[in-house]
Amino acid sequence: MKVVLATPYYHQARGNTVTVQRISEGLNHLGIDTEVISVTDYHKAAIPQADLVHGFNAYHFYKFMETLESEIKNYVITFTGTDLNHDLDNSERRNDVIASLLGAKAVHVFDGKAKQKLLSALPQIEEKLFVISQGASDFQTAHPFPKEKDTFVFLLPAGIRKVKNVTSAIKMLKPLHKKHPEIRLWLVGPVIEEEEGIKVNNLVKQNEDWIKYFGEVSHRSMGAIYQSSDTILNTSHSEGQSSAILEAMGSSLPVIVSGNQGNRNIVFHEKTGFIYENEIEFTRYAELLLTDPSLREKIGLAGKRYVASHHSDTKEAEAVLAMYEHALNTSSH
Repeated sequence: MKVVLATPYYHQARGNTVTVQRISEGLNHLGIDTEVISVTDYHKAAIPQADLVHGFNAYHFYKFMETLESEIKNYVITFTGTDLNHDLDNSERRNDVIASLLGAKAVHVFDGKAKQKLLSALPQIEEKLFVISQGASDFQTAHPFPKEKDTFVFLLPAGIRKVKNVTSAIKMLKPLHKKHPEIRLWLVGPVIEEEEGIKVNNLVKQNEDWIKYFGEVSHRSMGAIYQSSDTILNTSHSEGQSSAILEAMGSSLPVIVSGNQGNRNIVFHEKTGFIYENEIEFTRYAELLLTDPSLREKIGLAGKRYVASHHSDTKEAEAVLAMYEHALNTSSH
């Protein structure tokens, strides 16, 4: 079987890119031939020959299909984060999203809440809707990333755009840094929205004694950065299912995440991490993890066990392959 994986902005270190690379590698291990293309900068009139095309992000994939000379007959869609949480509710994009899903042989979402939301909008796709949790990449043991002695690193891995709410991490940690000067904040991820990038860079310059912005970092380097970090943050207004949070938990790191639905589906409050709703809660949880090494260890180990049990990349690849076989079987009738 040959499958083309089609994702937006493939050449940037975004969540979808990490997901696509991991699924591609998992499918390769199962004997499936894969090729990845970027739908946002693909300039050919036809895509590579394949048994099936797997589109990531319903809206971007539909706009891509409109540019092609020939119709894609067999395709499946992974509903990621932006298309679920924003495009489906956007009056200018909703019809394209729905058309994309109706034409798909199968539709993949990451969790039951996403399934419920999608079925409330499109109940007719229930028979072709698959819930498959994201897997978490394993990182080879690497030399830890260099950090200052006796410092405590909060790491925020996220593309710089408004929905990721990166500026809030800086503003919320600043008072705590005055009380605990050993705090450091590391930001990792490409600038996706220029205006938001300017805001973040200005705040970093104002606080350069304790904040570092590393820009875009290759995924294979993230293992070393996780090793040197003490707690991982996610401040997003909305999420699909964060690969970075799953990877951090899989690396035994405690997490503090905003209370959006995507985060709530993978983090269990006070068991595998902390979920905050406001600045007061964020500060309380950050100081707890900063000052209590045994709590960090307990939360980190619980997160690692959860990821090992529920987010195996091998099981993810097997489930995606079963979805492909269903889709191709449906199209042959």
